[in-house]
Amino acid sequence: MLDVTLWGAFIAGLISFVSPCVLPIVPPYLCFLAGVSIDQLTEGEGGVGTPGIARNVFSSAFAFVLGFTTVFVMLGATASIFGQALREALAWTITVGPLDINVIAAVAGLIIIVMGLHFLGIFRISMLYREARVHVENKPVGLFGAYLVGLAFAFGWTPCVGPVLAAILFVAGSEDTVARGAILLATYSLGIGVPFLIAAAFAGPFLTWAKGFRRHLGRVEKVMGGLLVLTGLLFVTGQMTTLSFWLLETFPALGTVG
Repeated sequence: MLDVTLWGAFIAGLISFVSPCVLPIVPPYLCFLAGVSIDQLTEGEGGVGTPGIARNVFSSAFAFVLGFTTVFVMLGATASIFGQALREALAWTITVGPLDINVIAAVAGLIIIVMGLHFLGIFRISMLYREARVHVENKPVGLFGAYLVGLAFAFGWTPCVGPVLAAILFVAGSEDTVARGAILLATYSLGIGVPFLIAAAFAGPFLTWAKGFRRHLGRVEKVMGGLLVLTGLLFVTGQMTTLSFWLLETFPALGTVG
């Protein structure tokens, strides 16, 4: 049975892809990874480049996606390990273990709510506007270079998507096993990676769509904020599990996937 949290992680990845931090940099990243210009990227039948360029762009994009997926999976596994260690420490030192775990979840929820309110424009946190992405000055050579850029992209994740990633990591930290945390972040990476690969395969149509979609980026930021606030409230009230069961009961098909 596929846990509902996996669907949430995948949708969070899709929202991250169309966020103001990621969508505008997709075309230049594709050009940079493959060493081509925008004109070369979109020339050919259907705007997908000539066969040789198209293969190069897609393979470079795949290596790039593999790079940031590697980092996210490692983060998910680490969050699960940390969460397990914290639960064991509390169970050993404090007799009221479950209550303290709920307190920690509530604190995590409050942090997520604050970040969500930032995106909704209720107030602004200047720290979240700082660039943390690693900038690569020289184009790497080959697929391994594209993989390294993917690693750098993940390690220097842009601030405005960082809160979404943080929310997913909080969920991963509550997972019972390291594998579950890793799978959760792999699913989040899939939500970002699939549209990135589609953009690489259909560069011309994607650029046309992205140009028109830019006017909606402000709304996307508000949606991100609203979802973060909702997620935070679920943490604070301890209703995350209840929501999962409700979704499975309301939409039984969710439990048959996977």
